[in-house]
Amino acid sequence: MSLFPRPRRRDRPDRAEDGVAAQEMEGPRQVTARAGAFAVGGAVTGSALGDNSRVTYVEKQYVGQGDVPVVWPVVVGTVPVLATSFQPREELRRVVDRARGHGQGVVLASDAPAGDRSRSGARASVQVMSGGGGVGKSQLAAAYAREAVGEGADVVVWVPANDVQQVLTAYAQAAVLVQAPGRTGADLEADAQAFVSWLVATDRRWLVVLDDVTDPDAIGPWWPDSQRGSGWALATTRLKDPRLSGGGRARIDVDVYTPAESLGYLTDRLTHGHKDHLLDHQAPALAEALGHLPLALGHAAAYMLRENASCSTYLEQFTSRSKRLDELLPCWADTERYGRQITTTLLLALDATDQDPHGPLARTALRIAACLDPDGQPAALWTTTALCTHLTQQQQPTAPPRRTLTLRRRPRNPVQAVTSDQALAALRLLDRYGLITYDNAEDLRTVRIHALTARALHEATPENQRSAAAITAADALSEIWPDTDHTQRELAAVLRANTDTLATHARDSLWKPDAHVVLYLAGTSLLNAHLHSAASAYWTRMTADCERILGDEHPDTLTARANLATSYRQAGRTDDAINLLEHVLADRERLLGNQHPHTLTTRNNLAASYWQAGRTDDAINLLEHALADRERLLGNQHPHTLTARANLATSYRQAGRTGEAITIEEHVLADCERLLGNQHPHTLTTRNNLAASYRQAGRTDDAINLLEHVLADRERLLGNQHP
Repeated sequence: MSLFPRPRRRDRPDRAEDGVAAQEMEGPRQVTARAGAFAVGGAVTGSALGDNSRVTYVEKQYVGQGDVPVVWPVVVGTVPVLATSFQPREELRRVVDRARGHGQGVVLASDAPAGDRSRSGARASVQVMSGGGGVGKSQLAAAYAREAVGEGADVVVWVPANDVQQVLTAYAQAAVLVQAPGRTGADLEADAQAFVSWLVATDRRWLVVLDDVTDPDAIGPWWPDSQRGSGWALATTRLKDPRLSGGGRARIDVDVYTPAESLGYLTDRLTHGHKDHLLDHQAPALAEALGHLPLALGHAAAYMLRENASCSTYLEQFTSRSKRLDELLPCWADTERYGRQITTTLLLALDATDQDPHGPLARTALRIAACLDPDGQPAALWTTTALCTHLTQQQQPTAPPRRTLTLRRRPRNPVQAVTSDQALAALRLLDRYGLITYDNAEDLRTVRIHALTARALHEATPENQRSAAAITAADALSEIWPDTDHTQRELAAVLRANTDTLATHARDSLWKPDAHVVLYLAGTSLLNAHLHSAASAYWTRMTADCERILGDEHPDTLTARANLATSYRQAGRTDDAINLLEHVLADRERLLGNQHPHTLTTRNNLAASYWQAGRTDDAINLLEHALADRERLLGNQHPHTLTARANLATSYRQAGRTGEAITIEEHVLADCERLLGNQHPHTLTTRNNLAASYRQAGRTDDAINLLEHVLADRERLLGNQHP
C-alpha cells in the first residue's frame, strides 16, 4: 500500500540580567549558566532518501526565525542508512501495513512468539514496533522513512527517543521549520507542544519515527496524532510495557529473521563481498546457531569475510567456545534469550582483531565505548589525555627474549605511550569488524555502538575492568566539557546523554571516594540550558545518591542540595529554593565555618532567591556581608568578588538606589574588561546590566549606546536567535 494516500483537504547568570539576580552554580568546576531558555541541537532539512547512500542534509540552528517561506519537504533528524543486504521482511511489512490500513497510526514491535501476538485490530493513531535489541526494528522504520520521502511526504521526523530531551529538541526544530502556530524559538517545551498540535490539525502528509523509546512515562505527552488522517507515526522500543500500547496505540511484535530470511541474508552478504565460495551446506545450521538474530548474523558475516572463513569453519568455532562463554555470561543475565549468541559473535570478532597490531588497544577502546551513549560519542573524547593514558596503562610491557643462562635479570622494555593516532586506528579496526560504527565525518557522534553489543561486552568483562573503563570515560568527558557549554548547545546535549549512559553503567564506580566531577558538569549543564524540569529531576537524583553513598553532611551532598535549590529558583519555585538554601547555609556555617568559599557562595545564592521573592532588604543585607568577606578573603579582583559586587548592584537598583548601582557596575565593567576581555560573556552581561541602570536613571542615550554594542557582540558570539 502507498505510505501516503492523498487525504481530503481540510547560565549561570554571574551578572544580573535585566533585573534577574545572578546565581552561582556549584560543583568542583564552575560552569557558567545563562538566563533564559534555549534549545539544544540543530534542525536538518534534506533531499529524498531513495537510495542506500548516506543522506546529505543542510544544517540549520534551532531558532525562532521569522515568517520565511517553508521549504518542503521538511526532514528532521538523520534517517539510518539501510544495511548492506537489507532484507525486506515482506511478511512483517504486511502486518505493519494491515495495522495502518485499519486506521492504526503507531506500531510497537516485540519479540514475542508469533503465536502470542495480539490480533485485536483496535484502531490507533500510533504504531509501536516492539522487540529485543538487534531484531531490526530501526532498519524497518528507516525503510519506511526513506520510502515516505520518496513518495512525497511533506514532513519526516526521525528522533532517537531514548532521551525525552532529544524528542523535545527535534519537535521544537520541526515547529520552527514548518512554522507551527505558537512556536517562539525561546521555550523548548512550548515549541515542541506547538509541533504536536500542528500534527493534529494539518492536512500535510507526515511521518514521525520515535526510535528506541525507553521511558513510557516521559514519552507519554509527546505521542503524535492526526485528526485529518494525513499522517502516521512509528515507534520502536525494546520494552513490552502495557503503557506503550495504551491510549489507542497498536503494538506489532518484531521477532528475529525467519530461516529463509537468515539464509537469504548470509547468501546476499557473502555474494556482495565477492566471497560466495564461503557458503556451504552448513549455512542453515549456522543461521540456526546464531538464533536468526539480524545483528548476530551481521557480525558473523563480517568476521567470515575478513577471515575468509566458511560457514562450516565459523560454525565449528562458534560451537567449540560455548562452554567458556557460559562461564562469562551466566544464564540469569540472558534476559532476552539471545545474549549468548551475540556475545559469542562479538568475542570471535575480537579474537580476530588480536592479529592486528592495534588489537589490544581495540579491546580496551571497546570497553570504554560500551560505557557511553550508543547513539554517538564525540570525536574529541577519543583523543583526550585521559583516554590515551588509560590505553597506555592497559598495555603489557614487552619482555626481552628469554635466555638459558643469565647472570642478572634484564629490565622489561618500557611501555610506549599511546598516541591519539593509535587510538583512532583502534577505532577504525573495531569499525572494520562491525563492532562499532566509526564516522570521522561526524564530530559529535563519531563513534556509535549497538546497545546490545555494549550490553554483551559488559556482561563478559570483569568488574575491575568495567570500573576502570567507566572512570576513564568520565575523565575523558570532563576533559572535553567546555567551560561555557551554553554557547555549544549540540555538544552539551551529546555530553549529557553520554554522562547519563555512563552513570547507569558505572553505578557506584563514579563515587569513590567522592562524586566524580562529570556528574556535576552534567547537572550544571542542565541549569545552564534552563531545562528546568530535567534539571530538578537530575539534582533530586544526585541529592538522593549523595545522601545514600556519602552521607547527609558530606560536602558533595550539600553541593547537590544547593544546585537542586538553583533548579527550583529557575523553575519559579522560589519558596522551595529559599527553604532548601537556608538549611544548606546553616549546615555549611556549622561544618565549614562562616568564611569558607562554599558558605559565601550559599549566601550569594540565597540572596538571589530573596531578590526573586521580592525580599530586597534581606538580599542586600546578605550580599553586603558576602561582598565584604570575599574582598577580604579573595581580593578585589577575584571573579567571585566581582559576582558578589554585581549582584549587590542589582539589588540596589531594585531598591531604587540607582546611583549606587551605576557606580558599582561601572567599576565591575572596567574590571571585567581588564581581567576577562571585552568579549567574555561576563563582560557582556555586565554591560547589559549597566545599561539597565542607565535606563532606570533616565540616561537613555547611554543605555542605547551600550545595548547596541552588546547586541552586536552577542549576535556574533551566540547567534541571532539565542535568547
